[in-house]
Amino acid sequence: MSTAATDPAALGEHARSFFERIPHGQTLGLEIVSFAPRSLLARLPYRPEIVGNPQTGHIHSGALTVLIDQTSGTAAILALGGKEQVATLDLRVDHLRPAQAGKPVYAQADCYRVARDVVFVRCICYEDSPDDPVATSMSTFMRTGGWQAGQSTGGVRGEA
Repeated sequence: MSTAATDPAALGEHARSFFERIPHGQTLGLEIVSFAPRSLLARLPYRPEIVGNPQTGHIHSGALTVLIDQTSGTAAILALGGKEQVATLDLRVDHLRPAQAGKPVYAQADCYRVARDVVFVRCICYEDSPDDPVATSMSTFMRTGGWQAGQSTGGVRGEA
């Protein structure tokens, strides 16, 4: 078993490394706030560049979708002990209301099932409280095989 799977600090570093390599997330300034073995809390800082409606200041839904997808995918990787990569198979987002102007948005993603080939994740986006969500999502991720430091793309299952 890899060190990442047994050492929480190594797992956290693996999650941060993966999270920070995604170009869309870098551009948006996504940040990891906290993590657990099957979940991740991330933050999308409010910036004028991500506003979808200049009259209201609401964040563009595409930025929220990137936040959800990246946070959910990282939660799936955490659930796999940092030993495998994943690819998004399906991402369903319910946009419940516009994100408030001037406030960062948080995404809490929780992996609720790991199957042989697929990982299942729920995510909720909010500003101040998860009880007042901006969006919710359900997603599935395909397990794509082993991961090694510095690797940028997934391999075939079973490859190191």
